[in-house]
Amino acid sequence: MAVTWLKPLHIGKGRTIAAALGRSIDYVENPDKTETGEWVTSYECDPLIVDDEFMFSKNKYAAITGRSQGEHDVIAYHVRISFKPGETDAATANKIGYDLAMKLTKGNHAFICCTHTDKAHAHSHVIINSTSLDCTKKFRNFKSSSFAVRRIADHLCLENGLSIVENPKPSRGSYANWQGDVKPLSNREQLEQMIDSALENAKDFDGFIAAMREAGCEVKHNKNLAFKIPGAARFARCSSLGDDYTYEAIIERLRGLRKVERRQSAPVAETVFVPFVITGKTKFSLLIDIQQKIKEGKGEAYENWARIYNLKQAAKTLIYLSEQGIDSYDELVRKTAAASSNFNGKLNRIKEIESRQKEISDLQKQIGTYSKTREIYAEYNKIQSPKKRADFFEAHRADITLHQKAKNYFDGLGFSKNNPLPKIDALRKDWAMLEGERKNLYHGYREAKQLRTYLVTAQSNTEWLLGINRNAPAQISGRENISHER
Repeated sequence: MAVTWLKPLHIGKGRTIAAALGRSIDYVENPDKTETGEWVTSYECDPLIVDDEFMFSKNKYAAITGRSQGEHDVIAYHVRISFKPGETDAATANKIGYDLAMKLTKGNHAFICCTHTDKAHAHSHVIINSTSLDCTKKFRNFKSSSFAVRRIADHLCLENGLSIVENPKPSRGSYANWQGDVKPLSNREQLEQMIDSALENAKDFDGFIAAMREAGCEVKHNKNLAFKIPGAARFARCSSLGDDYTYEAIIERLRGLRKVERRQSAPVAETVFVPFVITGKTKFSLLIDIQQKIKEGKGEAYENWARIYNLKQAAKTLIYLSEQGIDSYDELVRKTAAASSNFNGKLNRIKEIESRQKEISDLQKQIGTYSKTREIYAEYNKIQSPKKRADFFEAHRADITLHQKAKNYFDGLGFSKNNPLPKIDALRKDWAMLEGERKNLYHGYREAKQLRTYLVTAQSNTEWLLGINRNAPAQISGRENISHER
């Protein structure tokens, strides 16, 4: 069951395109939400420099078309798709988000898909570049595009064996807000259920009142009988709940003169399992822990599908190993370790470069501030009279404060007469050299990450197939017929 949402992103008043893009992308790529970037995928852009790439396309679009809409310009589209808690994993949620964006844009716009796993329900955020890949057009947010997103999402959910909302209520082109399995009970509904429960065990009115108090309710019984449940802001009169909850009705129910069926919460609609369709784009995935899924309540249809799915993934794993010329488990382990080391090395170096570039940028900024305020600060230091000094400080408070902060910043970095500040030109050259190295690393980063992912997945599947992994969970039919020899 998926909930979808589509929102255009504008520059906004007083912001730059870079600032607006950076804010949204930083949120969706948050490593604390995406398991350190594990669930970040992209199309025709690099996740590490996606905001720069979007900016480049927009500058090129402006140069080609000469069009500009200022602060009203739509710079990107934010699509969110949330799934029912426990119904899917991060990998499937990310795949559905990616495929949703691909179908919506028809492959004509770059996008990034980030799946967040910090909540009970997995949900994917997609940021789509409003500018086309050839930088000549913008994405057309056509009328009822939110309904189109919903239809695409429903189709993808069915393809991936997930339930859908059968009769969604219209809410400005999107599903209602996510509420999990059922809508929470109102305070009145909770009170009705508490009264029903107390009346079942009470022998008389005093026993009923005692049971309500034990349940945490406050009681008022003067002219009217009223209760306030835990967390409620005010009392609710029993006479306002309905004919079966008035004082007279409660007395009749205690004496057995009135029969009332307890109200039940609205049942959750039963979902129908639809087999997952493995598309041509699917490389291969980890084998499913069938026994664990069965413990979680999956039915027989899911178990049958999962057995077939595992067989297909096992076959795809063997094909991949053959394509890579890997003939032994030891060779697979070595190549997996090498790929992981290569990827981690690139990632760590990129982080080091970006950290150093930030240090250089901060230092340049402080040097600039120090230079601009130097004369004011020197004049301030020459003043001997306390009163004139105080008046001068008040008149130039901002410049003097900034100069002092810059000086403290330099002292903290260890700069002094014996260790003078570097020249701005030298800092610019250092930054440019680092930027060149960073861009070169980016070219191989995506390939290194993909290779590592494939090899780690292949190693895990192979360990299960060879019985090397003692904790191998899945049990698929026909295991003895799958050969790992070539």
